Amino acid sequence: MELLRKIEQEMTLHQLLKPEDSVVVAVSGGPDSVALLHILFLLSSKWRLKLVVAHVNHQFRGAESDGEAEQVRELAEQMGLPCEVGVIDVPAYIRETGDNPQNAAREKRYEFLRQTAHRYGATKIALAHHADDQAETVLMRILRGSGLSGLSGIRQRRIVKNVELIRPLIRIYKSEVLMHCELYGLAYCEDSSNAQRKYMRNQVRLDLMPQLLRYNPQLPQALNRLADLAGPEDDYMEGEAKRVFNDLAAAEAGGFRFSRGSFAGLHVALQRRLIKLILSYLAKDQGLFDYVTMELVRSAIVQVEPTTLTHQIGERIFFVREYDVIRFVSQSEASAESFHYIVRPEGGEWVLPGTGWRISAISGQDAGSAASSNEDRPVIGRDEMWFDLDELQFPLTVRNRHAGDRMAISGLNGTKKVKDIFIDDKVPPRLRDRLPLVLDAQNRVLWLPGRRSAYAKPTAKTTRIFRIRLDRGEHS
Repeated sequence: MELLRKIEQEMTLHQLLKPEDSVVVAVSGGPDSVALLHILFLLSSKWRLKLVVAHVNHQFRGAESDGEAEQVRELAEQMGLPCEVGVIDVPAYIRETGDNPQNAAREKRYEFLRQTAHRYGATKIALAHHADDQAETVLMRILRGSGLSGLSGIRQRRIVKNVELIRPLIRIYKSEVLMHCELYGLAYCEDSSNAQRKYMRNQVRLDLMPQLLRYNPQLPQALNRLADLAGPEDDYMEGEAKRVFNDLAAAEAGGFRFSRGSFAGLHVALQRRLIKLILSYLAKDQGLFDYVTMELVRSAIVQVEPTTLTHQIGERIFFVREYDVIRFVSQSEASAESFHYIVRPEGGEWVLPGTGWRISAISGQDAGSAASSNEDRPVIGRDEMWFDLDELQFPLTVRNRHAGDRMAISGLNGTKKVKDIFIDDKVPPRLRDRLPLVLDAQNRVLWLPGRRSAYAKPTAKTTRIFRIRLDRGEHS
């Protein structure tokens, strides 16, 4: 009865269950899950719980697996509880996906449990992980070089796809579970695979833990305390990372962006958390979040040089630095499509491929303000330029840049490479092949957004103007 009282305290203190909850209980047939089911069954009358037994036959061990399924059915029948048994050919799934056995079995098992919960209208799935499982998990993660999130171990409660996973036994040790089974005469199965050392968890349980207990007989308790300490601190840091994300990051097509300067001012712990949070939004592969990747990206953001770079993370995630703008996108941005439009004196409008931007040319307007303006101010914003229509040599050309393009900039002797102009103006690399250049009939670059040449500038004598405008719309 002592264990029953402790579990009820856990349920109340941590709000794992409330009266009249519908709960799917995952029962493998081993002592842990059998004890969990029995305890919840004993409490079900007082708490008015609606219990459903769920078992997954992974078909790893042939007749042994079939026997476990049958024993779980019989146990559920004795308690008068509904029982769902999922028969899943996990070995075939492994052959199809190449996944490792433990990951594959876990993925298919949780999928079946969630389906069962939805079918019965249950909001909770009870799992039988206990304190010794927790200690082994934390130790395994230490061996792998885990961070704070890993040291928090197996969470007592966690919501996955609108169903809450709860672990009422997570602070109960295996010895207490076995004593409960013995006290109540509960029959359970022994999984033969638990003795196979091909799995890392079994190696830790059978070999490493007994060795370490020689140095600290209370090691499982110490590892559980570490998880209890790390969990809330991890939650706090995660909350701070989300706050910083909301303050600094902005969503854009396919990803997120933020200011390098703002990022550099954060504590290094929050820098790493922010990177990890953004990657978790963009990718399902948790393998992207290792320390080496985090530190590579973080260093690329905070270091002074280079000011522009692109780094691929996994198959579909790209980290891009564009001067003070940091971007994470979920796929490689398509290479800019080439474009080439002929512009005649009557003007027109064209869409630049791959951007949604529009460039327009309008002629024949009264010079008006252009004629009366200072010669040095013929620009109406970075994305608009006026020319003296009578000084232009048609046809004009609108195209993206070519290697070797040069421009005679107004006020500067000689010419300058367009590439160097883009670098001086800190134009992001992803935009350089998308921005339009306007050239005259002699193939001289007249204008690119933000810069104009010395040719065909409006003056006080200008009577007709030719206006060229780039409209970036939502993509600016």
